[in-house]
Amino acid sequence: MKFTLRVWRQDDNAPDGSFETYTVSEIDPDASLLETLDILNERLIHDGERAIAFDSDCREGICGACSLVVNDIPHGERQVTSCQIFMRNFQDGETITVEPYRVSAFPVIRDLVVDRSALDRIIESGGYVSITSGPKPEPNTQPIHPEIQEQAMDAAICIGCGACVAACPNGAAMLFTGAKVTHLNLLPQGEQERHHRVRSMVRAHDAEGFGGCTNTGECQEVCPQGISIKVIGEMNREYRSAMFAKLRAREGRVQAQ
Repeated sequence: MKFTLRVWRQDDNAPDGSFETYTVSEIDPDASLLETLDILNERLIHDGERAIAFDSDCREGICGACSLVVNDIPHGERQVTSCQIFMRNFQDGETITVEPYRVSAFPVIRDLVVDRSALDRIIESGGYVSITSGPKPEPNTQPIHPEIQEQAMDAAICIGCGACVAACPNGAAMLFTGAKVTHLNLLPQGEQERHHRVRSMVRAHDAEGFGGCTNTGECQEVCPQGISIKVIGEMNREYRSAMFAKLRAREGRVQAQ
């Protein structure tokens, strides 16, 4: 198969970049898009040109490091990662546009690589549970309803790829934040930090420059794990509860004075 690739190129010290066009031929239909970029990079290096920078790790649809926008769709297709895009999905001779995530909170490092550490800082702000050393209670002493367990695990499968942010017209990371809040707050192990967690994560989300959620639903459509926007509703419920608890505690201190 033969393709024309329009690839975004941007130096790490450049304020902006541009698309460059390459032609690749004799591509196996079963090759992935990342393997096609590998083939192109081998040719560029052979010709003495700089290779195209892009992220990848597992290449099995697990880690989400391969976050690209392909033909205006984060990851290239609905509910898959970029490494799961195969050339047989395109028409022979088709022009394919490959670019990085266009989100202000994810600055471009070089070419197709963006800095998604803003998501890490959201997790750092509240993504933990308190533990103590020594013997632990028997797990069966803390029964969890099967529906609650299922909801928590459905949220916990978020891989933090950032596709939800790239798809959102507002550049919001609410699906990501909601998933992290939900999977910890629903389980008894996360109860102690429950209110602090949601307040801290939402505050960190806003401080990183992500936009607000207006429930367009694009985030859940491109999420490789198929996480539902129900986690955003769960997060909003938790946030209201946390803010009311904070207000009641403040009123209690005032009355005590």
